[in-house]
Amino acid sequence: MISSVTPAAGSPGGGTLVTLTGSNFIQPSAVRFGPNLATSFTAVSATQITAVAPPGSGTVQITVTTQGGTSNGVAFGYAGAPTLTGVSPTAGPASGGTVVTLTGTNLLAATAVRFGTANATTFTVVSATQITAVAPPGSGTVQVTVTGPGGTSNGLAYSYVAAPVVSAVSPGQGPAAGGNTVTLTGSGFTGATAVRFGATPASSFTVVSATQITAVAPPGSGTVQVTVTGPGGTSNGLAYSYISAPVPALTSVSPGQGPVVGGNTVTLTGSDLTGVTAVAFGSTPATSFTVVSATQINAVAPPGAAGPVQITVTGPGGTSNGVTYFYVGVPTLTGAAPALGPLTGGTTVTLTGTNLLGATAVRFGATPASSFTVVSATQITAVAPAGSGTVQITVVTPGGTSNGVPYTYVAVPVLTSLSPTQGPLNAGTTVTLFGSGLTTTSTVLFGTTPTSFTVVSDTWVTAIDPSGPAGPVNVRVTTPGGTSNSLVYTRVAGPGI
Repeated sequence: MISSVTPAAGSPGGGTLVTLTGSNFIQPSAVRFGPNLATSFTAVSATQITAVAPPGSGTVQITVTTQGGTSNGVAFGYAGAPTLTGVSPTAGPASGGTVVTLTGTNLLAATAVRFGTANATTFTVVSATQITAVAPPGSGTVQVTVTGPGGTSNGLAYSYVAAPVVSAVSPGQGPAAGGNTVTLTGSGFTGATAVRFGATPASSFTVVSATQITAVAPPGSGTVQVTVTGPGGTSNGLAYSYISAPVPALTSVSPGQGPVVGGNTVTLTGSDLTGVTAVAFGSTPATSFTVVSATQINAVAPPGAAGPVQITVTGPGGTSNGVTYFYVGVPTLTGAAPALGPLTGGTTVTLTGTNLLGATAVRFGATPASSFTVVSATQITAVAPAGSGTVQITVVTPGGTSNGVPYTYVAVPVLTSLSPTQGPLNAGTTVTLFGSGLTTTSTVLFGTTPTSFTVVSDTWVTAIDPSGPAGPVNVRVTTPGGTSNSLVYTRVAGPGI
């Protein structure tokens, strides 16, 4: 009679050593696994036989035959080798102790779970497709395997991870209301699952790298320990202090505008500015800043897009209200009219372009305009100063200095001779005027009467004498450079009978 079989299952390929216990195992002549004879067997005693299972499949009955007959049968299952399809979690601390869930097939009757060569601290067969095992201590990445009657499974990776280490917390203090961003530096931050300020989770956190985390402090009080928890466990703690400090306030910024390229220094005034740790133009940090006193900060504006932004400051007590700062586009000039004028200056010139509001200077070359008026964002009128030659007109605004447009200083024209110097009373005589600076002639006058003319060159203009009374008349020319000297032209009456 057979009372038990150990193990009750084995590999389909055979070879499993099975111990049969029972009674009357006297001179056994055969041990069968179903219809198949055991590969070999040994009668240990009248109550025990060891037998090597032959190949087989499914569940069969083991029987023992002696001179007294054939025994009852006890079940023996041929089990397939276990397989693993999943390990969760896939990492844990080097000290072990992590409960790991293994999923796969043929996991019933598992006899061992190993992490590398180390046996699991404990394991529980949940079903044919699931085992929970407690990871032993270890290091590096190992293969988790399951051994059962059908053999040993494939391996799946499990990593032993060192506990994170926090080496610095910056800033080391913040407002009791929380909300400030704290940078943690250290090691082992990859896969971090929690950042805590004391027992309170951070409002949010971002793993920047294996050595840096940024976390938003939750509300709190007193001094707490900041810790990081990851697959390797929970880090050491570093102190962070909650400060009941007043929230800084801003009342003004001067100047209130600047170029889109940044770089200009602005002065912020307000209250409770001592200990400010950040100055921002919109969402962009100031290029640099200096806390002058509890009521003043000097900050260098970063580059920005044209338009308004809010400047804020952050201190231990929190973030201030915002004051408006305008980023101004660089001015451009597209035209100047007129583009000519006398050496003595005084000409009113209309400049057109873009981004001209807030102009602080208009220059003709290096010389400031005698005066100017900003008409609109696209127009300025400026009075030309004295000068010579051709210069570039530029406009300066908080956004920078514009491109230049040319403006030419023209000398006063000079007349040296007329030909002919006299003519009839009636119109029509062509008079040639000789001199200099005549290229830009705009008017030729005989007395006070303008006449038609043709500019031949800078030294030569021809004009048609208008009709007039007998006698001398002064001839003059006008250019943007002014009005010339006068030469006498005489009208002579014709002979009469």
